[in-house]
Amino acid sequence: MNIAHHAVEKEGGVIVTAGLGSCVAIAIHDPAARVAGLAHVLLPAEFPGTEIRNRARYASTAVPLLVEEMRALGARGPLVAKIAGGAGLFGKLLSIAGTVGVRNIEASRVALAAAGIPIVAEDVGGASGRTVTFDVATGALHVRSVQGGERVI
Repeated sequence: MNIAHHAVEKEGGVIVTAGLGSCVAIAIHDPAARVAGLAHVLLPAEFPGTEIRNRARYASTAVPLLVEEMRALGARGPLVAKIAGGAGLFGKLLSIAGTVGVRNIEASRVALAAAGIPIVAEDVGGASGRTVTFDVATGALHVRSVQGGERVI
C-alpha cells in the first residue's frame, strides 16, 4: 500500500505498507470479526478550507474512514488499534519537518480517542523509517526498521 492509501480486509491475509518516515500507519482490528484496516497517513489534518479528496491522507479523517469500511465488512467491536511510524528523519537539520512525525503521532492518538478506540501497542518516533505488515486474522503488526530491527506489536 502506498502513502496516503488504506485497505480493509476480512478473515485472513496481510496488509503491508512501506516507506513510513514521518507518516504513521494506523492499524485497527476487530478480533472477534477478524476484520482489519490499515491507513498510511501523510499529515495530521487537512488545512482549513481544503477540499478533502483522499480521506486516508490525514489522521483526522483516516480513522473514521477505516471504521466505516470495517463496519461494512462486519466489524462490530470492540475495536483496538496499533500505530507505528512518525519518525523524525531529518533531526535538527530541518526542525520544522522533524515535527511532522510528532504531529502525526499525536493526531493519530486524538483521532483514535475520538472514535473510542484504545491504542493497545505502538512503535513510534525515533529517527528511522519503517515497514509494517498487518496480519488481518490475528491483529499482529510486524514492524521492521533499519535501526530497530523487527518486532511484533
